[in-house]
Amino acid sequence: MKEAAYSGWSSRSSIPNERSEYAMGEDKVIRLKSSGTPGAVEDPLTEVLREGARRLLVSAIEAEVESFLEQFREEKTTEGLNRMVRNGRLPSRTIQTGIGDIEVSVPRVRDRAGKVRFSSSILPPYLRRTKTVEGLLPWLYLKGISTGEFQEALTVLLGKDAPGLSASTISRLKEAWKDEHQRWSRCDLSNRHYVYLWVDGIHFGVRLEEAAQCILVVVGATPEGKKELVALSDGYRESEDSWRELLLGLRSRGLKIEPHLAIGDGALGFWKALPQVFGTTRRQRCWVHKTANILNKLPKSQQPKAKAALHEIWMAATRQEAEKAFDHFLSVYRPKYPKAVACLEKDRDALLTFYDFPAEHWIHLRTTNPIESTFATVRLRTAKTRGCVSRETILAMVFMLVKSAERHWRKLNGIPRLAEVIQGISFKDGVREDVEKAAA
Repeated sequence: MKEAAYSGWSSRSSIPNERSEYAMGEDKVIRLKSSGTPGAVEDPLTEVLREGARRLLVSAIEAEVESFLEQFREEKTTEGLNRMVRNGRLPSRTIQTGIGDIEVSVPRVRDRAGKVRFSSSILPPYLRRTKTVEGLLPWLYLKGISTGEFQEALTVLLGKDAPGLSASTISRLKEAWKDEHQRWSRCDLSNRHYVYLWVDGIHFGVRLEEAAQCILVVVGATPEGKKELVALSDGYRESEDSWRELLLGLRSRGLKIEPHLAIGDGALGFWKALPQVFGTTRRQRCWVHKTANILNKLPKSQQPKAKAALHEIWMAATRQEAEKAFDHFLSVYRPKYPKAVACLEKDRDALLTFYDFPAEHWIHLRTTNPIESTFATVRLRTAKTRGCVSRETILAMVFMLVKSAERHWRKLNGIPRLAEVIQGISFKDGVREDVEKAAA
């Protein structure tokens, strides 16, 4: 486990340079490398950056205090004194950051009227570590590092002894993550509208309480073109009942406007549950999943050519060209590989639904990439832990990871087109039908 924790580090990063570290100085004292837990790497550049960050943080907090005082500049007490005044500083505290510990103190502000209390938005009262450090912890846990090894794993990154990251602290953090996920799972959706939904069932390398468990994920596209995590729950083999329960949960939380299109793989459970909850939502099968399923039914010698033929279908500029390429694939491969052809043919309509939506959105609608690209990284960072992981724990960990990744998700292309989809405007081959008729 310890080897895994340090496998990403170059051996040179923690070995001092012979000439600079082991050379005899004028004091004739030779530095010896300490054994046991590695200490923080002494780096003058990092020290400069840390001091610069501390000064920048102090300046930002001072500016925040001045802005707060300015709001009450004209207000006086009955005695004619300024209502808001500085009142010393709060005790210094240490904040854990990605470049080590930074010590800082927040100015104290006194309201002589006793009604308003200043609280820094930059440095909240109970903040002890930055969000980047918070985001690192679930990655390490999913990587298989036990809570008792966190302090050792983070020493090189966060400084000697990594204060505040004991096993008990990590355990409390995990409980906080569980609570945060539960609160998020119950948040009101009555004011939300999702034009598109991407759905998938994700299986991880960690051992869950039930071997058949998986994580059901729903990502939605808002009218503003943003992608959001909509639902994250556990399921049993992506079954119809599991998906139906998840979709009904969205309904009960207030999601009344039905999405216009759902994109997913061939999990029959979701497609059976969808019309029971969102009857008007159309279906689009993921071409990446479908291609993989078809190629698995072909000899390896035939796979490159078949993959290129499938690519000709879903990259065609019009539905007519796609249908032609579709029929060509069927005729070529049906005699020798009927199972591969049947796999493609049974989902013909659902594979070509995207042609009825704006061409700018096709790159987003043909696959479940918004989910796959995020969870591919999660899968790479997961490993079997020493013991079985409970459903609450894995859900909390995955939730923290996805919410962290969500900040970097790219917006949809052609954002103005989303309003047209919402209005019910018809598209043919990615172009508005009324525009196409006017051009004709």
